[in-house]
Amino acid sequence: MSDVAAVAGVSKKTVSNVLSGYEHVSARTHDRVMAAVDELGYELNVSARNFRAGRSKVIGLAVPELRQAYFAELADAVIRAAGAVGYTVLIEQTASGVREADAITRMREHSIDGIIYSPLTVRSNDAPALEVKFPLVVLGEPIPDTPVTFITMSNADALHDATAHLLDAGRRSIAFIGSEPSGPVRTAQERLRGYREALAEHGVPFRQERVVPTALWHRAEGAAAARALLDSGVEVDGIVCCNDALALGAMSALQLAGRTVPDDVAVVGFDDIEESSYATPALTTVSADLDRVAATAVGVLVDQLEEDAAVEPGVLRSPHALVVRASSAPAAVERTVSA
Repeated sequence: MSDVAAVAGVSKKTVSNVLSGYEHVSARTHDRVMAAVDELGYELNVSARNFRAGRSKVIGLAVPELRQAYFAELADAVIRAAGAVGYTVLIEQTASGVREADAITRMREHSIDGIIYSPLTVRSNDAPALEVKFPLVVLGEPIPDTPVTFITMSNADALHDATAHLLDAGRRSIAFIGSEPSGPVRTAQERLRGYREALAEHGVPFRQERVVPTALWHRAEGAAAARALLDSGVEVDGIVCCNDALALGAMSALQLAGRTVPDDVAVVGFDDIEESSYATPALTTVSADLDRVAATAVGVLVDQLEEDAAVEPGVLRSPHALVVRASSAPAAVERTVSA
């Protein structure tokens, strides 16, 4: 910068003002400085400038695994939202056999300004790990009295709407795939609650044998759960799943067993990953609008980093929509029903 100032015949401060976009610089001075920049091949060291400002302009995103389409699409949405406001994203996978929440501490070993944390589930005993002294946004079910911003959706309402959609279409033997085998996990627990509430509202008895737990929410587990339902002899004319991967696996197993979707068994997923609209048949699913979730998370984090006043923690609710496709309807007609 000293070299540019000498060639342009101005002070280092003037060079800094020009390169920072300071508006109160004359056009003539601006042109002289930029001509000197071109002559010397000067490149602004963004890392050094950010270091002096006390920020790296890098935020962390902690997700369980990128091979799951939902988390890959979330990462893409966060990267785009962060890029729009001048931030870069460092991604960490947390499904490594250790406690997910420990990733928050690991990520702070890198030069990042704050973290967006999207775990498989947020448990009450994770609360101490979330009480940190740097900006943190959690995507998941909130833990009461935890001083962190949570972005979540009403999982119970969303699964209620998915189940009610099948009930309104005349299905009465509806199974639920994706409950937690080792005990209550809040996301799965809330979605199961919504399923049960929809059954009760329609006067359909809840039957435990139609609830199939899965250790993971992957395609293979969805296929195995559907086969278990068929092998059990329990009557099933509809299935709601805790995510789209389970639903896609279930549809594959049903079709291999000679069951037609949706004529014999209607299927509904959750998340609205891109693949769901290209499945055969196209998958009815719940959408939370990942672009809006990502933009909200990045916005909250950047506000915490750049606002003079502290941002109060709280719970932000993301709306959902039921996207109806061919897997739950006789005709392959797609429409969106706002929640």
